[in-house]
Amino acid sequence: MLRTLCRTGGLILQQTQRTVPRLCVNPVQQRWASSLPMNTVVLFVPQQEAWVVERMGRFHRILEPGLNFLIPILDRIRYVQSLKEIVIDVPEQSAVSLDNVTLQIDGVLYLRILDPFKASYGVEDPEYAVTQLAQTTMRSELGKLTLDKVFRERESLNSNIVHSINQASDEWGIRCLRYEIKDIHVPPRVKESMQMQVEAERKKRATVLESEGTRESAINVAEGRKQAQILASEGEKAEQINKAAGEAQAVLAKAEAKAKAIRMLSDALTEQNGNAAASLSVAEQYVSAFSNLAKESNTILLPSNTGDISGMVSQAMTIYSTLAKPSMRVTPEVLEENREEAANPSGSPQEQRINE
Repeated sequence: MLRTLCRTGGLILQQTQRTVPRLCVNPVQQRWASSLPMNTVVLFVPQQEAWVVERMGRFHRILEPGLNFLIPILDRIRYVQSLKEIVIDVPEQSAVSLDNVTLQIDGVLYLRILDPFKASYGVEDPEYAVTQLAQTTMRSELGKLTLDKVFRERESLNSNIVHSINQASDEWGIRCLRYEIKDIHVPPRVKESMQMQVEAERKKRATVLESEGTRESAINVAEGRKQAQILASEGEKAEQINKAAGEAQAVLAKAEAKAKAIRMLSDALTEQNGNAAASLSVAEQYVSAFSNLAKESNTILLPSNTGDISGMVSQAMTIYSTLAKPSMRVTPEVLEENREEAANPSGSPQEQRINE
């Protein structure tokens, strides 16, 4: 305690400047143990600081950054509040999750003093109060989640903790900006179980991926076979169409060639000696037909005079002469009679059936 005595008009005024210690949470909050500024009438307040002044033991005003004047003896600087963002290390603590797993968890708290009056008179030590509130809130929020959700929903967990802290710290003039969980420690046996779960999950995904690959391969093979069959059927269809078109064109070509041959034959018959040439051609075909009968069947009908070649030729010429008469209308009865006469020149038709 420092005492300063001065005489003014016969009165002895005593001004006492005390070093007021504050509660210390941990080594991080060393600023609470610093001494308060002394009233020197003319004071310069640094930027981002708020000095709470009491006059005769009651709150008087808050000094703004810059030049300020105080009355000696009557005014006293009671609190100094920093308006900067404060970082507080939340100590590691135990918490039990919803599935009864004990966790060791710590974090970092970021806060700022918005109202120096409430921070000075609303709570004895605002940083200590917020730290304790953060710890209790964190235990409460972790008790609502299972172990898996604690790791997956860390961001939502942080936001819930900040919201809960702000609801209680409004009366203290403090605003919690954010809360971050640093480390989460689980028991060794739980960690081994989690590792086994991760390995099983990876094996499961590998098996699923392999099965999906096999399925995709089978689908691709089936699609390839389907496309091949479709292309083969389309090729066969096109081949049949082309073959039918070719056959149709061949038939047309043969018909046209036959028609042209008939026209040429007709023109040839109208010329001189055309009948003689036609008679010769018919005789040759008649003889050739008899020579091919034995090759196609084992049963044939022959006239009685098979050795008479001249008679056979005469018969063929007679048939042709009968058909060649333009003015005579040939009836089936006449044709049959001519055939019988040609087959039996002696007047009695005889047929022999030869079976081989």
